[in-house]
Formats: sequence, C-alpha cells, structure tokens
Amino acid sequence: MPVNAAEFTAQDHGYMQRAIDIAALGLYTTTPNPRVGCVIVRDGHVVGEGWHARAGEPHAEVHALRQAGELARGATAYVTLEPCSHHGRTPPCADALLAAGVARVIAAMRDPNPLVAGRGLARLAAAGVAVASGLLQAQALAQNAGFISRMVRQRPWLRLKTACSLDGRTALANGESKWITGAAARADVQRWRARSCAMLTGIGTVLADDPQLTVRDFPVERQPLRVVLDRELRTPPSAKLLAMPGVLLFTAAQDATRQAALRERGAEIVMLPVAGNRLPLAMVLAALAQRGCNEVMLEAGATLAGSALRAGLVDELLLYQAPVLLGDPGRGVASLELASMQDKLVPRVIERRMLGDDLRTHMLFTPYEHLLASAKEAA
Repeated sequence: MPVNAAEFTAQDHGYMQRAIDIAALGLYTTTPNPRVGCVIVRDGHVVGEGWHARAGEPHAEVHALRQAGELARGATAYVTLEPCSHHGRTPPCADALLAAGVARVIAAMRDPNPLVAGRGLARLAAAGVAVASGLLQAQALAQNAGFISRMVRQRPWLRLKTACSLDGRTALANGESKWITGAAARADVQRWRARSCAMLTGIGTVLADDPQLTVRDFPVERQPLRVVLDRELRTPPSAKLLAMPGVLLFTAAQDATRQAALRERGAEIVMLPVAGNRLPLAMVLAALAQRGCNEVMLEAGATLAGSALRAGLVDELLLYQAPVLLGDPGRGVASLELASMQDKLVPRVIERRMLGDDLRTHMLFTPYEHLLASAKEAA
C-alpha cells in the first residue's frame, strides 16, 4: 500500500498538506486521540473537509463526508492517518468511506494503534477502493508524535522545556528565577503547555517556586494533568498546584497522615518503588501512557532534567535563552557529569526563532523518522 513518493502528484501533495493544516485545528483538544484531518476531492475540486476535534466526537472523515454529501461518490479522500477499522466510541471510518462510495483513499501514514495497524486500508482495498499511504508521512508523524509514541513505545513523548541566560543559568544561586525571559517567550510556553496532556515536575521545583503548572492567558478547554515526583511526599497542602483538580503525586512515602492531607486537597497519590534513591521516571511515564497521556512537558530543575536526559527519556527540548548574564554561582540547565566529550548529548536542531529579545531553540533527541521506524516495526 505504501507507494513510491514519485507516484504522488503535485496536486496530491497540495491536498494532503491541506489535510495536515486542518488537522492542526485539533492541536489542543483531541487528546487522547490523534490529530487528524481529511480532505475530499472530486474532479479537481475540494468538496468536503473535516478534522477531529474531541475524543468521542465524529472523526475527520465523517465531518468531511457530511460536507461532501453525494459528491463524495467517486472522489479521493486525503486523510492524515489511516482510517480506523474498529468500533470505539464512534463507528469505523473505513466503513463510512465505503458507504459514501469514495474511489480512492490516500493516508499520510498507517495507524500504529494495534486495533487498526493496516486493517483500515486493507478493508478499503478489499472492497475495491484504490489505497496508498506515505504521502507527507513525516509531517503527519510530527503532528502526532505523542500518540505514536504511546502506541509503539507505551510511553508519552517527553518534551523538556527550560529557560536560561546566555551563560546557561536557569536561576540565581538562591533559586530566584522570575523572570529570565520576556513576555513573548512566556506566552509561547503557554501554547506548548496547552497542547500537552500532562505537566511534569519535581518536588524541588514545587518547594522553590510554588508553580501552578497551568495554562494561562491562552484559551483552553481543559488543563493538563499536573504531575509531581515527590519521593518523600513533601508537597505542602497549601501548594498552588492543588488549587484545582487534576494533580497526581508519585511517591514512595507511606505516611498516612500526609497522604490524607493531600488527598483532602484533591491530589491523587500513586505509590512507586525507589530505584537508586530516586523514583523511576520510566515507570512514571509508563503510568501516564496508561492514562492516555500522549505529550508530557517536563518543567523542572537541574536534578530531574539531568536524570531524564541521562536515562535517554527526553525526546524534545525547548530551550529559551535570554540576553542576560546570571554569573557562575547560578543554577544550571541539567545536572550531567560526563567523562569525555564523546559522552556529550547532541540533539538535532530543527528551528531557531526569536521571541521578543529571547531566542527559542527547538531540538529533537528522538528524530521523528526514528519514531516512524518504530511505528513500522510495530505494524
């Protein structure tokens, strides 16, 4: 079903790009489902468009078919992810496409969900529909890296965000860090938070900064889950992050009194074993995947950031650098002790952008094509 890229026409590319663009309309709302767009074309004209907005609501194909009506018969459907073939909260999209009489379906990529995994395209092909996949699959994967990660690796896509000075300091020696970056950079962070399923931090950050870990000054329908690694359960019941529901505390502490006080404030507590005097971050991520978390944003101090980097669990890095100097005693980005230059971590830079006076460098430790290879292996 995948075809040589040369077999796709310029028009095919244009229509699939449109499908990817409208899939982005669900960037902040589709979790735990993937972001999907669909464009239906007949005789060189777009007759229907749709995108998936929320879990439990109609999928992109259904919206596009409704808009196309009878014009869908004999048309080509461009969809950013393989049409589903199973009954979930909604009926199979492959069946809807067949009932509408489309003649051709092009998917940007196959769905690594074990419930689909090629079955949607196979069902269409068996019914006589011309099918193909692989058109702009890299872009489609980047749009759904979290969902793909959860399906093929059973853990969310972990995005580390940090803000630092020109000399690589995230705070003064006394812990003061507000604000290193300017308003434009802080607003950009809120957009990244908004697309995340969960915000992850450590108890050190909670005690030092008392963060809310919420999305602010940006319209959202839901707040991300707020997750704290708190081995000794030192989170104070007065912490700002407990001001609204949706807090998950991972701990090894058996203290019933502390647990009761935090549960009374609405926190959910999950017990974990201690590994090397720390809570096992890999187990935390696996637990979040089981809760349907696709993208997790890590905002933490140097200790937890360093642990995540050393463990190879960070997939993406957002580094905001302000044109200021904080001096040698200031706190660093991540606690890393490397024996030689050969041990250095080298993420791939994919974008640099100025936000006011600050520079945001967007980097990948897990290239999207590597995740795509994992998805192919899973399929």
